[in-house]
Amino acid sequence: MIVLACPWWAGAAVYDEILQAIELDDQRTVAELLRRGVDVNTTNEKGESLLLLAARSGKPAVVQTLLAARPNLNARNAQGETALMHAAIRGRVDIVKLLLNAGAEVNHPGWTPLMYAAATGQMEVARMLIARAAHVNATAQNGSSPLMMAAREGHLPMVLLLLEHGADVNYTSAFGYNALSVALDRGRQDVADALVRAGAMR
Repeated sequence: MIVLACPWWAGAAVYDEILQAIELDDQRTVAELLRRGVDVNTTNEKGESLLLLAARSGKPAVVQTLLAARPNLNARNAQGETALMHAAIRGRVDIVKLLLNAGAEVNHPGWTPLMYAAATGQMEVARMLIARAAHVNATAQNGSSPLMMAAREGHLPMVLLLLEHGADVNYTSAFGYNALSVALDRGRQDVADALVRAGAMR
């Protein structure tokens, strides 16, 4: 269900119009629709806010326009994801910077922006998040840490960056796996070797 912002909303037409404007990075149309009364915190049936949709689509001009309307920066979709997480996993440094400067949350329970950046090897984004005090040893619901995500996907530079900033090389989840075990399970020998050199216990 779409969250309705005002009584003149007549159905899906206006929502479709703003979605199209987001896809085109048409900040003028987005600004006009917001001026006419569209709630900046409107969400779709998946709980995805306009800000999240713009961040995921990589539309910095629209992100700026939406931020000027003071949206809920940390609104989560049905999967618990925020706009910052979507920008982080796609390596959208420009959008990550906009969201961070607006005050988007870096640390929160569950999956975090740093975990998303680590999983896809987004080095510049990871550096930005760490500079904003992202918890390098945060853990998700399944026990994964940023280091585990980087090791699992074979992102050696990310593994080294996280270790440099205090990632616990021997953290083991309640399910019995750690960065070294997931690296070996995926055949990431270069990552496994680096972890052992950093003190990982076999």
